[in-house]
Amino acid sequence: MMIVSGIEILKHAHENGYAVRAFNVNNMEQVQTIIEAANETQSPVIIQASQGGLKYVGVEYIAAMAKVAAQKVSVPAAIHLDHGTDFEQIIKCLRNDFTSVMIDASHYELEENIKKTKQIVRMAHVVGVSVEAELGKIGGTEDDISVDENDATFTDPHGAKRFVEETGVDYLAIAVGTAHGHYKGEPKIDFQRIKTIKEILNMPLVLHGSSGVPEDSIKEVVRLGINKINIDTDIRMAFHRAVKSFVRENPDVYDPRKILGPAKEELKKVIADKMRMFGSAGMALR
Repeated sequence: MMIVSGIEILKHAHENGYAVRAFNVNNMEQVQTIIEAANETQSPVIIQASQGGLKYVGVEYIAAMAKVAAQKVSVPAAIHLDHGTDFEQIIKCLRNDFTSVMIDASHYELEENIKKTKQIVRMAHVVGVSVEAELGKIGGTEDDISVDENDATFTDPHGAKRFVEETGVDYLAIAVGTAHGHYKGEPKIDFQRIKTIKEILNMPLVLHGSSGVPEDSIKEVVRLGINKINIDTDIRMAFHRAVKSFVRENPDVYDPRKILGPAKEELKKVIADKMRMFGSAGMALR
């Protein structure tokens, strides 16, 4: 199947009460594994890259790998820019066939966040690209974006209504108690806030910082209306475990294909399990 827009995937998730996993990628093996797992579980999927990932791999490479991978399977897939804070980087993604971009101006005051988001929405919609924005501040660190726990702020439901109406954004990332990176303890998610925001906005909602969140909490946020869940740390850790284990057991092997092959298999198991957990398995058939 060809690459589709982000809103095409998330509108279906919103209307049918499930969540789509958005996986951050940094190399070819991750792209291959994600799309293979999506095809095996018949799950819609979003392949995304952070600004750091794009600097490492290259915008053109990410887009090309995702498009080639998507053409080999029957499930809908989108290419998404995660946490876009650099205007030029967002424009570059629009010019290289990304079908979804995130403008993250959440570190600005509300008026400036609205202004910057509205600008990106206007440009992206002209070329048929969907837009995600963030309201509130999600704690933790992801690449070059870091928010101290004390500076994290939850999304105000009524402020969210105004934000969506004035910007025209397609889906909204909300701050409800999760954090980027690895948790030191169990996150305290404000489930009632998710429910309230969903009822007010009636649109696809996004959860960042899901790695390490207990399964029962993930299922609850999906039930309450989260439709896109980002994952990065969990798959990095799975990849690291598999590579470390193989190298330790096979110290004389230097062929990268033999080293990364087992890592791909381990990664695929983790990804497929996540897709089943979120209720997206089988949804590509509907």
